[in-house]
Amino acid sequence: MWALFREPCDENVIRSRPATAPCSQSSGRWILAATILASSMAFIDGTVVNVALPALQSSLNATAVDLQWVIEAYSLLLSALLLVGGSLGDHYGRRRIFLIGVALFAAASAACGFAADIHQLIAARALQGLGAALLVPGSLAIISNSFSENERGRAIGTWSGFSAITAGIGPVMGGWLIEHVSWRAVFFINLPIALLVILISLRHVAENSDKENTRVDWLGAILAAAGLGALVYGLIESSRLGFADRSVIVVLIAAGVLLITLLLIEEKVSQPMLPLALFRARIFTGANLLTFLLYAALGGTLFFLPLNLIQVQHYSATAAGAALLPFILIISFLSRWSGGLIVSYGAKLPLIIGPLIAALGFALFILPTVGGSYWTNFFPPITVLGLGMAISVAPLTTAVMNSVPQHRAGIASGVNNAVSRTAGLLAIAVLGIVMLHVFTDRLDQRVAEMKLPASVSQSLQSQRTKLAAIAIPEDQDPATREQIRRAIDESFVSGFRTIMAIGAALAVASAITALTLITKPH
Repeated sequence: MWALFREPCDENVIRSRPATAPCSQSSGRWILAATILASSMAFIDGTVVNVALPALQSSLNATAVDLQWVIEAYSLLLSALLLVGGSLGDHYGRRRIFLIGVALFAAASAACGFAADIHQLIAARALQGLGAALLVPGSLAIISNSFSENERGRAIGTWSGFSAITAGIGPVMGGWLIEHVSWRAVFFINLPIALLVILISLRHVAENSDKENTRVDWLGAILAAAGLGALVYGLIESSRLGFADRSVIVVLIAAGVLLITLLLIEEKVSQPMLPLALFRARIFTGANLLTFLLYAALGGTLFFLPLNLIQVQHYSATAAGAALLPFILIISFLSRWSGGLIVSYGAKLPLIIGPLIAALGFALFILPTVGGSYWTNFFPPITVLGLGMAISVAPLTTAVMNSVPQHRAGIASGVNNAVSRTAGLLAIAVLGIVMLHVFTDRLDQRVAEMKLPASVSQSLQSQRTKLAAIAIPEDQDPATREQIRRAIDESFVSGFRTIMAIGAALAVASAITALTLITKPH
């Protein structure tokens, strides 16, 4: 997902690997600076682009389906290639692959900023996702292989702390840039950061690799990208063409064949990108199913909430970015406390209570209508959701790490990280179908009640894929225009409530998963 905070198991990707080239104290500071700045580019882009969606829609005349692809193109490449990105670094050199990822991310960011239409932007976002798939695991691997076991804890703490700060300021800073400069500035800001990362890395980061013990699973990566891509394409386009459309049917069947083939291939190769043997452990399977359900719910919220705040509630882009601050700060400040819960109660109880609190947060999002105060409408659900996620993340990471032997901890962390990102990827595609269906039904009812001229009704119907960004015909009197705007806004809120109800149900299902599948490791 694009993410407002680090995905589960990020720190444990670092902890699980031995340092092959311990660095000096002075070099260590520069290494941390490079990896923090690089990771921050990916973290900030995940948050800011969500806040930028309304501006993109109005500037590039985009539909809701187009906006889904702006997010999905990035998430698809990142999710599908995240695991192979780490293998590429191990095989060809961790610094080399990291720098290629940073350079590619910067070039793609420039292409995003210069995009003349929505299709160019989507293509550039896909390239950004490819760059992120190389630089994210690369930054973690460089920390892991540069610090000794005694120094690694402090390095992880520094990396985590600064990552939390960037996650917090990202939406607010991005909202300000969107509001006062342009949405294009959100992408151009990556260029000086990337240049600084490259200069620091070339001077202070040593190259190392592990060719003997790694094999790049190219076939698995291609099948994963093609299978997930076909699945997402079929789901997103079905909202426009319908599931009965022949092209949608063909693409969804192809997706099923590709993903089944991926599972068969990964079972047979000696060094698979996705080791299916890990899923024979009940706790590992349960933890990843819980991750998928909970992060799917979160992915839908983080996609549709900024659209609601800006287009329906009429928040500024800066205010919409700041609206999510309580969520980020609660997770950041309570992460250490949440880790202490594991010592007192084990992982299972927090993994039941945390998702249930998150479910309450999703449910509270159902209450707000059009208008009203942030402090009564959105602050309570955002805060409750943040508390639920804060309680869940550290125990979830612990459950994953304790479910596999120590020598498999790195790949287990990577798999869980990829699962959380894939959950958000698929959730946006599926929940987009639900939103459009509910929005269209509700709007059709309201338009029929208003008895508008046929030309106006036809105009609104033809623009339904724009959701709340529908342009109201200019030839109507002010009272009618206000009535139509109210109908559009309330139709969007109806769809948003449905999405939040589904999110609450997914969070409850993740708590049930913890209850039934998470046990104390033997």
